[in-house]
Amino acid sequence: MVMFIAKRLGVTALVLLVTSILSFSLVHLSGDPAVAMAGERATPEQIESIRRIYGFDRPFYEQYLQWMGDVLKGDLGRSNYLKEDVAQVLAKHLPVTAKLGFLALIFALVLSVPLGVVAALRPNSLIDRAALIISVTGQSMPSFLSAIALIFVFGVMLRWLPISGNATFAHYVLPAVALGYYASPAIMRLTRSGMIDVLQSDHVKTARAYGLSAWQTIVRHGLRHAIIPVVAVATVQFGYMLGGSVVIEAVFSMDGIGNLAWLSIRRYDVEVIQAILLAVATTYAVLALLGDLLNAALDPRIRV
Repeated sequence: MVMFIAKRLGVTALVLLVTSILSFSLVHLSGDPAVAMAGERATPEQIESIRRIYGFDRPFYEQYLQWMGDVLKGDLGRSNYLKEDVAQVLAKHLPVTAKLGFLALIFALVLSVPLGVVAALRPNSLIDRAALIISVTGQSMPSFLSAIALIFVFGVMLRWLPISGNATFAHYVLPAVALGYYASPAIMRLTRSGMIDVLQSDHVKTARAYGLSAWQTIVRHGLRHAIIPVVAVATVQFGYMLGGSVVIEAVFSMDGIGNLAWLSIRRYDVEVIQAILLAVATTYAVLALLGDLLNAALDPRIRV
């Protein structure tokens, strides 16, 4: 187990290194940052002044090393537009996105895992076909379209839930459903296929032969083994929800990191864009690592 953890930590460190380089370089690949920050009416002297102030006139590797050194010290820079430390800006917006992603993941698991289990117990039945329809609809429908449909039905027609902001728990319900529904098909299909394979295995048949009830067989011997790939997918989906919440937060006017990313791109706020890319990618890599470690703890064969 120690060697497995060491290897996974090494891979994660390499991923984070590559991610930091890409996060820093993407902003520069889109054009001259000094020109974008100065604006269309800026004079050449003003552009050159911004280039010197922000160090854009230095070689790329020097800029990256300086930026990475500051990041490792906890200094993410200062927002050119908001005139605040980037770390403070992220601290204001990240909790909103984290809460939204967590609630969306809970909804996806509550919806998809029971449906996947029931569909596996009754293959080719009406329930199985209904689960398939839900899965196909969730995968084919863009998240913004389901968000608009939820707003129209529950916010405009029925007036049960608020449709904008993030002040209370009720404000998170519709965005979490829209974001979680898009992620549920993958979890549902994995649960169904995993349960079908496990229920046909010899150890489950032996458990039934020893007199265990159907419920005990499903939970203790079936779901326990079928849930292993679901754990890995769920952790990755949570990382995807953090990075892919830009559209949902924009539709529901939520003050999260996704909406902040969209506004920062429009403002060409370089420091904030780089910090958001690095933060989301780091979270994604860490969650993938935790998923691998949890899978290894559940199934010792993965460690080999």
